Formats: sequence, structure tokens, C-alpha cells
Amino acid sequence: MSKNDHTESAAALRPRFFGRRRGKTLRRNALGLIDGLLPRLAIAIPEPNDHVDPRLMFSGPVGEVWLEVGFGGGEHLAELAESHPHHGLIGAEVFRNGVASLLAHIQGRGLDNIRIFPEDIRLLLPVLDEASLGRVFVLFPDPWPKTKHAERRFIGPDILDQLARLLSDGGQLRVASDDPVYVDWAGRHLHAHPAFERVLATTDRSLLPADWPATRYEQKCLASKHPTFFLFRRRPR
Repeated sequence: MSKNDHTESAAALRPRFFGRRRGKTLRRNALGLIDGLLPRLAIAIPEPNDHVDPRLMFSGPVGEVWLEVGFGGGEHLAELAESHPHHGLIGAEVFRNGVASLLAHIQGRGLDNIRIFPEDIRLLLPVLDEASLGRVFVLFPDPWPKTKHAERRFIGPDILDQLARLLSDGGQLRVASDDPVYVDWAGRHLHAHPAFERVLATTDRSLLPADWPATRYEQKCLASKHPTFFLFRRRPR
């Protein structure tokens, strides 16, 4: 098999992705960050048979590794990285404009404990070591509200099985949404999964842990909607 045939075969095996990858044309500074800073922080797409210890992705030792799936503009991830400098944080986001926004936060705050997977997170999850993550964040994902698109919703049995494998005992899964369809969907699947126990499910932000900064999207929606926040814990194995 030629190299091109191998590449095409590997691409054909990838899960189909439905979200946006590009938005408005990036400004020169943002393009400079994409070209100059991203290559130093980006996690390459792994081979299917790889085994990856996420702690080794960082330049120095880290306490825990946390993962945010779909970090949007990156403000939540950057705030956590700044307030927890001894932990390593991985952000997964395919939207190029969101990646550029996070890179600006990283440069502006001088952060060295963030790594970026600018691709579909489903390509990375299977190769990460078991019990290698201390927290996972899924905040305001695309709700795919139509019934015919339900299988596109990120929270579901298959993904929860993978997150149960990856989270350490007692590790946290934090989920938030302002879409009632997604709230009901995520709540049912989270409560049904035997590996997770509920810590809280609330629309009252004052009940959240102190180190749960708001995303930009959350700040926009709070004036007109009441998002629901889920915090689940990985049960001991």
C-alpha cells in the first residue's frame, strides 16, 4: 500500500464530523498565532493503535491533566490554566477562529500549561491512557435539537463509556447547556451510566464550585436563559 493509499484509508475510518471549522476571515495577528504559536502547542492526530500518556504532552511535570471538549473562545480554559498552573490542560476545538482566540489568551497571559488538539476529539480519546484525566469539561456543546440529529450529540453512551475509562477515580465530568432538549438528553444519559454519580444538577450558578469560570457563551445567554449545570464524579473502579 502506498503512503497516499494509507492516508486515504485512515481518513475513511475517521468519524464523520458535522460542526463548523471556519468562520470570519482571521486578522493578521490571529493568522500569525495560527502559523507561529499553534505548531508548538498542537497535539498531532494519533495513529489508532497508539497509547498516549497525556502528562507527557507538557514541557514539565504536571499534577493532573484536564480536558475541555469544544472550548469555544478559550476563556474558560485559559482561566483554569492560569489559576491552576501545576496542572496540564488540553483543549479540543475544530473551529479555527476559536483556536485563534485561545492562542491570544495563551500569549497574552504567558501560559505554558495548555496543549491544543485542533481536531475532532473522538480521534484522541481512544488512545489516551486509562484513568489519565482528572477532569473533563463539556460546556454548551452544539445541542443538535432535531430528533433526526440526536446521534450527533456529544454526550451519549459511547462517549460516556470512553470518559469513564479515561477519568481517574473521583474525577469530575462537568457539563452545561442552555438548550432544554440537550439538558434532558444529557441528564438522562449521565444518570443512567453506572460509572458516574451525580454531585449536582442545578440552574443556580452560585452553587457551582469556585473554580468554574463562565464561558463567553454562558455570559451572553445568562440574561435571557437559565442554563443547567451538571457535575458528575467517576465512581471508584
